[in-house]
Amino acid sequence: MELIKKILSYPLSILFYIFFGLTLVIFHPLQWIGITLGGAKGHRLSINLMNLGLLRCLHALGATFSYENAYELPKDRSLIIVSNHQSMFDIALISWFLRKHKPKFISKIELGKGIPSVSFNLRHGGHVLIDRKNPKQSIPALSQFGRFIADNKFSAVIFPEGTRSRNGEPKEFAATGLKILVKNAPEALVVPVTINDSWKLLKYGKFPLGIGMHMTLEVKKPIEIEALETQELLATVEKSVVSTIKT
Repeated sequence: MELIKKILSYPLSILFYIFFGLTLVIFHPLQWIGITLGGAKGHRLSINLMNLGLLRCLHALGATFSYENAYELPKDRSLIIVSNHQSMFDIALISWFLRKHKPKFISKIELGKGIPSVSFNLRHGGHVLIDRKNPKQSIPALSQFGRFIADNKFSAVIFPEGTRSRNGEPKEFAATGLKILVKNAPEALVVPVTINDSWKLLKYGKFPLGIGMHMTLEVKKPIEIEALETQELLATVEKSVVSTIKT
């Protein structure tokens, strides 16, 4: 059965990449139009539609996705969304399903150039680009990002594992980025989320892609920053995120 799925994955992966590439190319000028005509609100609309389109591209692989949230998240308050990281589509999942909370991402500086739609969004959408090899740049940038999130009631999204898990197994959380956000946005609500099975997209590598997986995004119980000491907060968040990761 696995061999048959892998054989099928070749033509389906080609179809997916065609749809995926077209979506990025089409929404690059649409983002510019959105900003020009509608400012930040117009840009957010174009980004929301793009992320929905990117998720729909996954149907070419027979992939499906679902969202679970038993909690009422405030829309008039900044959030710090903490997630595990399994594939590039984690970003589209969070961006679409939590779009009402205006999620902004921490990204490596290299992604700020050369990728249609993605680089434009990272530069113009209120996200932060950091040089992981240069603390003199990254730490002040994260501090400013935290204050920006707090001042505008946006949501910061952070993947404390740093890099994507290749097999679904959670990696140890790095505390620095989350500590900086908590310090600079002390009134924010920390929201742990768990993503499952998006890693299966890349189980064979970038080509062919995996097929037929069901990806989930699950929101966990929010945590008030002031309720816990920093170290206890970090440990609690990590435990909450990894508790329902399927391996």
